[in-house]
Amino acid sequence: MEFLSWTIDEGVAVVTIQRPPANALSRGMIAEVNEILDAVEHNDDVRAIMLHGEGRFFSAGADIKEFTEVSSGAEFAKLAQHGQNVFERLETFSKPVIAAIHGAALGGGLELAMGCHLRYVTEGAKLGLPELQLGLIPGFAGTQRLPRYVGFAKAAEMLFTSDPITGAEAVQWGLANQAFTDEELLPKTLEIAKKIAKKSPVALKAAIAMLQYSKPASFHEGVVAEAESFGTVFVSEDAKEGIQAFIEKRQPVFKGK
Repeated sequence: MEFLSWTIDEGVAVVTIQRPPANALSRGMIAEVNEILDAVEHNDDVRAIMLHGEGRFFSAGADIKEFTEVSSGAEFAKLAQHGQNVFERLETFSKPVIAAIHGAALGGGLELAMGCHLRYVTEGAKLGLPELQLGLIPGFAGTQRLPRYVGFAKAAEMLFTSDPITGAEAVQWGLANQAFTDEELLPKTLEIAKKIAKKSPVALKAAIAMLQYSKPASFHEGVVAEAESFGTVFVSEDAKEGIQAFIEKRQPVFKGK
């Protein structure tokens, strides 16, 4: 694999994102997440999965430059649907998936983390969905998962302002399970993952399946609508301005067109 590597440690598949400098989420990386799930699904040596980023970040967002290669709104909507499908598979996966987040989980990076069953963070990590800063919206079910964790008002604030919250705040708002120091994050998360890995795989699979019933029926309708809206917004002049401004490292000037 080009962007992910993994090893097995006492029943835990430790998956490392390796796409410097920011571990940006690309189509290729999403495909490799799916490949990892294929590889461990029927591997009896793997009872749980821990996902973390190498270097300074968990994943600091989607690969914005890759967006410039997308030619149409329909193709952009298809890109969103693919990511949504993989992250939904992650959330419904038969083995527990745990994210260990340091540095930043932004945009697509946070959407990846929200697809995991559990999230452990460093106290100073930054978590957010800043897509509106680019004249876009989240496209990998972020608009549907974030309110489930932090509530409607806080999700609206995070989306509208593009401001991230810290790892400590993420715990307070219900987006993360627990915050650790930078030094503690990986060993503590791995310790929890190994504890979970000792549980009955049959019972874990059933528990994960039962948790899915907490999703309202409207969740899946919202995910479909998000992908369609993702494509519609992408072809706007504001989106082109936002993406260009990001590449040029300047503030965008939106005109509502």
